[in-house]
Amino acid sequence: MPDFRSDTVTQPTPAMRAAMFDAPLGDDVFGDDPSVNALQEYAAQLLGFEAALFAPSGTQTNLIALWGHCQRGDEAIVGQSWHTYRWEAGGMAVLGSIQPQPVETQPDGTLRLSDIAAAIKPDDPHFARTRLVVLENTTGGQVLPPAYVAEVAALARQRGLAMHLDGARMFNAATANAAKAGTDVYDEARALCSHFDSASLCLSKGLGAPIGSLVLGSHDFIRQARRTRKILGGGMRQAGVLAAAGRYALEHHVRRMADDHARLAQLAEGLAEANRSHPVLRGKITVHPWQTNILFTDLHTDVAPAFTAWLAQHGVRVTSGLYAGQTRLRWVSHLDVSDADIKAALDCVAIFTGN
Repeated sequence: MPDFRSDTVTQPTPAMRAAMFDAPLGDDVFGDDPSVNALQEYAAQLLGFEAALFAPSGTQTNLIALWGHCQRGDEAIVGQSWHTYRWEAGGMAVLGSIQPQPVETQPDGTLRLSDIAAAIKPDDPHFARTRLVVLENTTGGQVLPPAYVAEVAALARQRGLAMHLDGARMFNAATANAAKAGTDVYDEARALCSHFDSASLCLSKGLGAPIGSLVLGSHDFIRQARRTRKILGGGMRQAGVLAAAGRYALEHHVRRMADDHARLAQLAEGLAEANRSHPVLRGKITVHPWQTNILFTDLHTDVAPAFTAWLAQHGVRVTSGLYAGQTRLRWVSHLDVSDADIKAALDCVAIFTGN
């Protein structure tokens, strides 16, 4: 049954399971798990950082990085709708004593440079000290333009601020950039990361590993990150069984992300056609622009309850919620969504009767 809820629902492939089964193991808290060490060294070299650290989740790697850049009472500039501010349970404030300074996210996923500049506090004891600018790429499936990322980085450097990348789906951004420029996806990933002092990369989303994320930065930064991970309870023992999956994903599941983007485009075009010509859904589905593996569609109130129930009844799994008074569906393509799944979903839409 097609499962479009998230790219976190993927199952390890047989080859990935074999890599996990065969992984040599040690005790990562002692620093001697060879598979964890190999993953960290490989990822750092791959993306142009000095070092990396494996941790259970992207929420934890983001918090580790924020904590590494900011002291108690410091401030980080974040997007109003981004994970580091809205979707990570307020961890930077609750555990890190870091003040988030949210900035309005524009429709294209960017933050206005003028808004970032205006949010930077003067050196005055009345204010929290601004230390960090956080960017999220992709954000809601949208890719931050490379030139824009460079402009934000230049502003941050000019003002003496560090830069952190919430790159949970960074390789989706790199895939889109590579397709547009006709370049290699790994080269695009390194170029994207080159603007940042630290980055967080999820292995369990589009890359298809069952668990885990990486935080990347300088040797000194990662040395402190290891201590922070311990404080947060993220030290794992024979973690190589998981790290091997992440290493396999970085080696074998990056280039195939282009397939996920192509399949999502097929799905989006099919839903747009339903909005044009379906006897019940005509004029009732707003298909928002898409760039990578995430698509949002809004349903008119006349059809929303029946349509969402129809999808569930026929085994097409999506996430839904209210947005601006309408039902918004979120469709995500991933490793376990095939051409047949796209066809099955669109066939289900085609036979929708409205009842």
